[in-house]
Amino acid sequence: MESPMTALTPGDLAIVKRDWKFGRDNPNPRWWHSGDPGRTAFFNALSSTFPLGEKFFMTAVRHYRDGTPEPLRSQIDDFIYQESMHSREHVVFNRQAQDAGFDIAPLEERTRRTIAFAKRRSPLQQLAATCALEHFTATLAHDALANPTHLSGVTSEAQRMWRWHAIEEIEHKAVAYDTWLHATRDLMPLRRWLKRCSVMTFTTVRFHYVIFRNTADLLKQDGRNDWATWRPLLGFLYGRSGLLRALLRGIVGYMKPGFHPWQEDDRHLVATALATFARPATPEIAA
Repeated sequence: MESPMTALTPGDLAIVKRDWKFGRDNPNPRWWHSGDPGRTAFFNALSSTFPLGEKFFMTAVRHYRDGTPEPLRSQIDDFIYQESMHSREHVVFNRQAQDAGFDIAPLEERTRRTIAFAKRRSPLQQLAATCALEHFTATLAHDALANPTHLSGVTSEAQRMWRWHAIEEIEHKAVAYDTWLHATRDLMPLRRWLKRCSVMTFTTVRFHYVIFRNTADLLKQDGRNDWATWRPLLGFLYGRSGLLRALLRGIVGYMKPGFHPWQEDDRHLVATALATFARPATPEIAA
């Protein structure tokens, strides 16, 4: 049903180490996304999961680093570097949300409980969960770069941070998955497929629960947890070009036997985004 190592990751792939910093001197207003409490709450809800979530991803992939062949081993190192930068920048971003008056602690605690549950699973299950969540972030990243309207009306520094994150999620989108293929190379193809699809199913349910609970918590703090706010937000997320509508399509694709993240080579989105990106005055390290 699935081949153990599908050589679909581009041979000339560059996973670039960028030590870029955002938002230190330009704090975000309370409703930094288009002046809209719903969209702001959704992205803040997402951001609140990243510092702990990225650390979980790094640990899950690092567990299998030794013994992996090149170039995968070097790609794992580059993946860990990029994820560590994402964690750092979302700590800053979340602190700005707190400074704007939001209580992020309950959201972080929800993420902490979810990760604590995941850590009680086997290393292979943790890697499978990482593959699923990395597919989520890569799918959202693709759609954010392909459809600029998702970030239109966002304050300039916040937009730069989210676009940078999207660029790097696309660059390293197959590292966890290729690590999974290597770690499960001795499994029967059907068993490998069932494992990753069962974990994806659970992860999909939990992801939506956490993000929507987080969003509702933030809207309650604004006194806006009502249909008048949720209706346009759900249109933004699930409408014709909605972010989460794209995510659902991506999940269906992930379930197909023989799936690989680089079956869609979307590096042109990275190139286009970088061509118009105002880089911070901080280093870019060679891949």
